[in-house]
Amino acid sequence: MSRPVLLVIAHGSRDPRHAATVHALVREVRAQRPGLRVETSFLDFNVPGPLAVLESLAAEGVRDVVALPLLLTRAFHAKSDIPAVLRQAPPTLRIHRADVLGPSPLLLSALDRRLYEAGLTPADKPTTGVVLASAGSTDPEAIAVIAEIAREWRHTGWCAVRPAFASASLPRTEDAVRALRALGCPRVAVAPYVLAPGRLPDRITAGATEADVLAGVLGPAPEVARVLIERYEEALAGELAALGA
Repeated sequence: MSRPVLLVIAHGSRDPRHAATVHALVREVRAQRPGLRVETSFLDFNVPGPLAVLESLAAEGVRDVVALPLLLTRAFHAKSDIPAVLRQAPPTLRIHRADVLGPSPLLLSALDRRLYEAGLTPADKPTTGVVLASAGSTDPEAIAVIAEIAREWRHTGWCAVRPAFASASLPRTEDAVRALRALGCPRVAVAPYVLAPGRLPDRITAGATEADVLAGVLGPAPEVARVLIERYEEALAGELAALGA
């Protein structure tokens, strides 16, 4: 029996770098899991939309799909938009819903990777304060998760880790950079906790002008691809457990 199709549901953006980065991440997933069919869709601004992909899969005769939100936290899109789309799926499809990507130790490893690529080394951790810069949300659950990730990441050896947000919440990236300076961290780095470039990641970049190091977005990091595969497997395992298999 063929494996269920993995349908990645990304946010979408008018910025062409966003879709290019999502597609690069999907290629990394395919490279790590040959034989797994992975389809890509976008909620807004880019095509195809998730419903169009689901209808196409149903027309092909596909029966099982794992729908995976390409999101780092459970905020409005994960709680409202994506479930609303999936409720419109063709009735011949069995939709297995995967969880959002974060939090995950693999994502912390991906953040480390991007900082090391930007010039830091593991030996720099005790003297480097890091701003964990996310897009931001009005959802208090999502904000609390970012704060908890910052606390966990601090325990891996960084001088300090402060969360920051590009929208909807405070502090902003530039304020967190200044707070780490005031704390006495000899070096300050900004690590964007975002998956792909776009308007809000550009705000993070603009707020990092006083930092010593600015990492790249998570993008197609191997660790991020592994999280997608984990969420796919967890969704299927959860369904089997529910059925008593």
